[in-house]
Amino acid sequence: MKDTVLCLCDLTGAFAAPWIRAGYRAVFIDPQHPEGVYSNHSQRAVGHVIDHPESWRVIREEAHRIAFVAAFPPCTDLAVSGARWFSHKAENDPAFQFRAMQVVWQCHVIAEMLGAPWFIENPVSRISTFWRKPDHSFHPWHYAGLEPEDNYTKKTCLWTGGGFSMPDRVTLESNEAPDDRIHKAAPGPERANLRSATPRGFARAVFNANGGRT
Repeated sequence: MKDTVLCLCDLTGAFAAPWIRAGYRAVFIDPQHPEGVYSNHSQRAVGHVIDHPESWRVIREEAHRIAFVAAFPPCTDLAVSGARWFSHKAENDPAFQFRAMQVVWQCHVIAEMLGAPWFIENPVSRISTFWRKPDHSFHPWHYAGLEPEDNYTKKTCLWTGGGFSMPDRVTLESNEAPDDRIHKAAPGPERANLRSATPRGFARAVFNANGGRT
C-alpha cells in the first residue's frame, strides 16, 4: 500500500501536513532532527544526513510504501540571492558548491529509485547551471486562495519527475496584490525562517493534485 510521503532535508514537516491529515504516514530525514530514528503512529523522523546508514535503512524499510517524495536541499550555497558571497566561500572551500550539489543529487537518486511522483525544491539557484533547468516555478501567492497568509512573492523552482502533477493556480478571489515580505525582512533568523518555510497553500495544492493518485 502506497501510504507514506518521504520528505528529505525537511525539519518542519509543513509540506506533509495535508497528507497526514488525509491519513498518510510521513518520514522526515534531516540532520537537524535529534540524532537517531524516532517514530510515532504516523511519523518517523531520522536525525541524520541523507547519506547515512540509518537514513538508508529507513528508506529501504519504507520503500514499498512511498507514495510521494518531496526534497528541500539546503540552498545557502546555491541560491543566486547569495551570489555576492560565493567568491569568499570559494576561497575557503573551492568545492563548496559541489558539496551542496551532492545533496541535490542524492535527493534525485532516492526519488528516482522509489518510483513515486517527486519534486526537488529550491529558490532560483545554481542548480540550473550544475544540473538542469527547473521543470516548474511558482510564487506562494499563486496558491493564496487555499491559504490567504501566503499572499507574498518568492520565486521558487521545482525539479520534478515520477509523474508529478503541477497543481493549477488558486489565487485570492479578491485579487489583492501580493506583498514582498521576504525582500523587506531584516537579515536574521526570522528572514531565514520565512525563506525556508513551505507555503501551506502550495502544500495543499500539491496534495490535491497528487495525493489522490497514489
